[in-house]
Amino acid sequence: MMFVRLSAAIAALSLMSGAAMAQAAKPTDPQIAHIAYTAGVIDITAAKQAISKASNKDVKAFAQDMVRDHEAVNKQALDLVKKLNVTPQDNDTSKTLSKQASDKLAELAKLSGPAYDKAYVANEVAYHKAVNSALETQLIPSATNAELKGLLQTGLKIFQGHQQHAEHVAANLK
Repeated sequence: MMFVRLSAAIAALSLMSGAAMAQAAKPTDPQIAHIAYTAGVIDITAAKQAISKASNKDVKAFAQDMVRDHEAVNKQALDLVKKLNVTPQDNDTSKTLSKQASDKLAELAKLSGPAYDKAYVANEVAYHKAVNSALETQLIPSATNAELKGLLQTGLKIFQGHQQHAEHVAANLK
C-alpha cells in the first residue's frame, strides 16, 4: 500500500503546486516548457524501468507506449523552444516533480513480479491524473504563446489516453 500513499502524494503535489501558482505569479512560458518537459522525462524514466522489471506483458507493452509517446512529445517541445528561441527555465514545480519521481523510482526498484507491476501501473494512473489536471487547470491557461498552448493541448489529449490505458491495464492485473 506504500505506492498508493506515494501516488496520493504526487496528486497532492499537483494540487499544492496549483495553489502556489495561483497565489504567486502564474508560470511563464519558459517555466511551463520546463515543467512539461520534466513531466515527460519522468514518465520515460519510469517506463524504461518498467520495461526491464515488469513481469506482465501488458505492463511491458504499456511502458513501451509511454517511452514512444513521451519521447515524441518531448522532441516536439524541444523543437518548439528552439524555433521560438526560448530557454526552458527550471523552477520549484519541476524540481519538486523530479525529486518525487526519483524517490518513487527508488521505491519501485525494490519491488518485483506482480507487486512491481501493480505498483508501477497504479503510479502511472495517479501520475497521469496529476499531470492532466496540471495541464488543464494551470499550464494550458497560463501559456501565452499559441504554439506552446497548442502543443500542451495535444499532449493533454495523448496523456488522457495514457490515463485510460493505465486504468485498463490496472483493472486487468490480478
